[in-house]
Amino acid sequence: MSTNFPLLLTGLALLAACGGPSKQEKQEAQANTPAQTVETPVADSVKLPAPYASKSVTHRVDIVPWPAGKTPVAPAGFTVAEYAGRFDSPRWMYVAPNGDVLVAEASTIPMTMTKKVAAELKLDKSRSLRDHSANRITLLRDTDHDGRPDVRTTFLAGLSQPFGMLILGNNFYVANTDGVLRFPYQAGATKITGPGQRILELPKGGYNNHWTRNLLASADGAKIYVTVGSGSNVQEHGPENEVRRANILQINPDGTGEKIYASGLRNPIGLHWQPGTQKLWAVVNERDELGDELVPDYFTSVKEGGFYGWPYSYYGQNEEPRRKNERPDLVKKAVVPDVPLGAHVAALGLAFYDKDAFPAKYRNGAFIGEHGSWNRSQYSGYKVVFVPFANGKPSGPPEDFLTGFLAGGDSKEAYGRPVGVATLPDGSLLVADDAADRIWRVSAAR
Repeated sequence: MSTNFPLLLTGLALLAACGGPSKQEKQEAQANTPAQTVETPVADSVKLPAPYASKSVTHRVDIVPWPAGKTPVAPAGFTVAEYAGRFDSPRWMYVAPNGDVLVAEASTIPMTMTKKVAAELKLDKSRSLRDHSANRITLLRDTDHDGRPDVRTTFLAGLSQPFGMLILGNNFYVANTDGVLRFPYQAGATKITGPGQRILELPKGGYNNHWTRNLLASADGAKIYVTVGSGSNVQEHGPENEVRRANILQINPDGTGEKIYASGLRNPIGLHWQPGTQKLWAVVNERDELGDELVPDYFTSVKEGGFYGWPYSYYGQNEEPRRKNERPDLVKKAVVPDVPLGAHVAALGLAFYDKDAFPAKYRNGAFIGEHGSWNRSQYSGYKVVFVPFANGKPSGPPEDFLTGFLAGGDSKEAYGRPVGVATLPDGSLLVADDAADRIWRVSAAR
């Protein structure tokens, strides 16, 4: 299935550039393709520019504190408030069956960084990159149901860049960057006390923020899906660096039976089952350094056995100029994604809205957290968008839902960067802001 939407002019929020095209590659691409918008073999109304139609730029924000009393902005009829703060890069959230909110606190660690690069990234001013990772999971519990947690404990510590979390039966799973761990778990527990077991080894780290590994169980609990992003921008380090990467893996709950469920997904992060169906959906970060409007991140249904292009093509059969003529067989079979989100928006979070507290238009639609661009001349992303669904399919382009993270105008300042999104049992929406070290709660006004 492909949905025909206009391409939104937006961009990715990864944190460091590498693997750019050579001067010769740029000259060849510019000589062979005009520097204007051209028709491409994707969805009929999606028009993509030629590669290198605009320069690849590095344009980062400076993170500053949220002004007193200021919050992100939701549409009329919604209220935004701080749910919890004082975290150390709260990147991902998982809502347990009993309503507990588990928060993975982890961040990119610039292990090899010259003084020049550190100065460029303004590490003394910006918290976009940190010199450490908290490597813990914090539990939040709202016992009096007033919209703010009154219990807060360290659920699990001593991890290695944790991200995805999952409760399945009497087990708690966490996806470190280098493997999946399983721990004994009892409903209502406020911390993990038993020893863990590594049930699956994973390739460690990756390009920019591709260290994140997400987890999702099948409805019957028989399978677990694991996301593994690419180790590079566009396979510039060779295919041997990409073994088991740029994939969604499928395993049994004990870690056995690994298989590649879908491939060619440069950095799949958000995973969710579409309500009322057995259809898997994902949001995917696409590649850098082809210009302001390439390549659009996307939101797509995931076909078992499907190949989604990386690194040989993008958004269907659009051939990657840096991998030209290497695998025409794979380019030919690349699946066209369902919904373009715009180039460089850094789409990360994903939650289908299966509650009924919000107005009817939001039911069964999808909320997507966009961390924000670094590889685009005008900032894009830095917001949460909503994709409406009707009759089981996307029924319109992404629309802004939670904004105000950018200072606006000509300013380079941002107050925060949204990442993970999750729904609470009461129907409100949580949004993790890993730059401001807090979690926001969006509720429908009563």
